[in-house]
Amino acid sequence: MPLFTLPNFLRRPRSSHPAPPERLHFHLRKRLTSASGPLELDIELDIARGESLALLGPSGSGKTSLLRLLAGLQPADGGYIAAFGRIWLDSACGIDRPPRERRAGLVFQDYALFPNMSVLGNVRFALPSGSPARRADELLERVGLAGLANERPARLSGGQQQRLALARALAAEPELLLLDEPLSALDGALRRDLQDALAALRERQRTTLLLVTHDPGEALRLCERAVLLEAGRVAADAPPARLFGAGGPADAEQRLTLAGRVLERIAAADGSPLYRIEAEGRTCLARAAERAGLEPGDSVLVSAGDWLATPLHGLR
Repeated sequence: MPLFTLPNFLRRPRSSHPAPPERLHFHLRKRLTSASGPLELDIELDIARGESLALLGPSGSGKTSLLRLLAGLQPADGGYIAAFGRIWLDSACGIDRPPRERRAGLVFQDYALFPNMSVLGNVRFALPSGSPARRADELLERVGLAGLANERPARLSGGQQQRLALARALAAEPELLLLDEPLSALDGALRRDLQDALAALRERQRTTLLLVTHDPGEALRLCERAVLLEAGRVAADAPPARLFGAGGPADAEQRLTLAGRVLERIAAADGSPLYRIEAEGRTCLARAAERAGLEPGDSVLVSAGDWLATPLHGLR
C-alpha cells in the first residue's frame, strides 16, 4: 500500500494512445466556417517519419486549418496527435501541448515574420540553442537572401518574404515541416532550387513534410504521397502520380483534344515521364512515352477532360 497518493489535480494526464517514435498519427475534428458554409473537419492520417505528403483539394476543404490544428495554433474540438514518440494532443485526457512544445516548423501564406528584426535576426531567432551562427548565413544563402541580411522584412518583396519565412522554418530543424503553398510567389528557377533544398533537407534530417499545394508538379517533385481533401474529409490517398495519372474519374467521351506547349518536364518520384503543359489558357499534367523526347517549348496535342494527366502526342 503506498504511503502517499498524489491528488488528482497533481497527476500528469496519461494518454491511452500509442506514440511510436517513427510515426505521426492523428485524428482531428473541428467545426469550421468556410466560404461555402459550415464545415465539419474530420481527418485521420498515419504518416511515417521522413515521409512527404501533399495536401490537395479545393479552397475551403480544410487544408490550412489542418496545418494550424497540427501546429497547435487552433484548438481542436476533439481528437489526438501522436507525434514521433510524444503525445501532442489527446482531448480525452486533457493533453494539449502548446506550439512551442511541438517540434513543427511553419510556413503559412501570411509569413508571420518579426517586423522589428533584420532578415538575419529572423533566422537566428529560430536556431536551436547551441547552433553555430553561420547556420543562419548558410540558410539565407540557400534561399537567395544573403545580400539582404541587414534589411527589415518590410523592405522585402512578397517573394523575398516567403523565402525568409521558409529559411526561418528550416532553421528550427523541425521534426514536422508544415508548408502552406510556400513557393507560390517565386519564379520558376528559384522555385525549383528551393524544391531541391526541401528534398535534400528531408533526406538528410528525415524531416516529415506536409505540403499544401495547388501545383501538381510540386506535389510530384516533393512528395511520395498525396491526400485529396473534400469538405473536411479524406477523399483520396495515393501516390501523386496515381492521382494525376491517366485513367482518372473523368469520362473518356468528355475529353477534348487541345493544342498546347510544353512548359517543363517533371521527374516524378516513380520515374514515369510527366510534362507540365499550357493548353488554351490552362495548365495540366500529361504523360508521354519516354521515346517522345519532348522539350520545353515543343508544341503538342493533349487530351484533357479535366486537369488530371492524359496522353500526349508530339507535333514536332
